[in-house]
Amino acid sequence: QVQLVESGGGLVQTGGSLRLSCEASGGTFNIYPMAWFRQAPGKEREFVAAVSWRGGTTYYADSVKGRFTISRDAAKNTVYLQMNSLKPEDTAVYFCGGARNTIVKLTAGWYDYWGEGTQVTVSS
Repeated sequence: QVQLVESGGGLVQTGGSLRLSCEASGGTFNIYPMAWFRQAPGKEREFVAAVSWRGGTTYYADSVKGRFTISRDAAKNTVYLQMNSLKPEDTAVYFCGGARNTIVKLTAGWYDYWGEGTQVTVSS
């Protein structure tokens, strides 16, 4: 059974940085694209960033482009999200998702595996 475990969330001031990690275990060979989504209270889960199977192609939501960077370390079965210049509107629970299909899509329903999430709070 594939498991994804996120870490790295916390409380940071506006303009600060955080790096989130998502470690996959248990049948990781089934995971192709991986992505980060976030969900704020009362809102739907929204796409943040995605990375292709081999890490050569990345995708970003317009709201985070230029501030966030997604990367993956295949040897460690881990995907990262480096978040810089954080804003209060980035406050949310951040979830890591993994897909069983090699095609990258930017909708939450495409992803088969999810972690429990990690809270990111940006104070103004």
